[in-house]
Amino acid sequence: MNSTRPIGIFDSGYGGLTVFKSIAALLPQYDYVYLGDNGRAPYGNRSFETVHEYTLECVEWFFSMGCPLVILACNTASAKALRNIQQLDLPRTAPDKRVLGVIRPTAEVIGNYTKTNSVGVLGTKGTINSGSYEIEIHKFFPQVKVHSLACPMWVPLVEYGEYQSSGADYFIQKYLDALLSKDSSIDTILLACTHYPLLMDKICKYLPEGIKVVAQGDIVANSLADYLHRHTEIAQLISQTGHTSFHTTDDTADFDAQGSIFFGREIKSRNEHFF
Repeated sequence: MNSTRPIGIFDSGYGGLTVFKSIAALLPQYDYVYLGDNGRAPYGNRSFETVHEYTLECVEWFFSMGCPLVILACNTASAKALRNIQQLDLPRTAPDKRVLGVIRPTAEVIGNYTKTNSVGVLGTKGTINSGSYEIEIHKFFPQVKVHSLACPMWVPLVEYGEYQSSGADYFIQKYLDALLSKDSSIDTILLACTHYPLLMDKICKYLPEGIKVVAQGDIVANSLADYLHRHTEIAQLISQTGHTSFHTTDDTADFDAQGSIFFGREIKSRNEHFF
């Protein structure tokens, strides 16, 4: 057990570092532990049962590290595992802990970006097939039409370092054209995968002028700040020394090289084996 009580930030790999980057910039005073489950990534095509199993194991690891609060900075884990963890697992095993995701805070604000009430959502197959964004957005903005599309090639492009290559353009334009063909009035596109911000320049290149592209980092960071302001009983449990540690379930050298790109500065990770 650590002497500190950090906020846990979880992703199946590197992508959650784009969210963590925004959180750390807005709330630098807190301690953080980041874990990428690279050894079992990707999560996108795995079953609900498998994603829940893997995510819960990682959440329990965070608890062993002293974390009173864990953020699932992963859309697939948020879509396929969060509800069961919150409603079934925590009341039974850790009622004093909290686990939050990235879908609900995004759904709470995305409708504010659109003037045509037509939003496109791009994500992994697992996130899109779950229907989570349609369900959550309609709770807050019932008038907004949501058009979702899975982009199975985008995560590999990012993780293999090809996201800036000319070969990436074909797949980026292909999925954007497919999304816009669903509804010509789409004026806002949500990047519902934390890898996708690295593709932002190319995405904007192939979109008509006037379409907003929304990444989740700042949205989740602002939502977390509001949560801690409203839930002082949780905020008071978190240590504040500004310390951060990075962990991966796979090769640390690869994680450090790739993760530094996502996080925007050099990182050094430790390997974890708990499964």
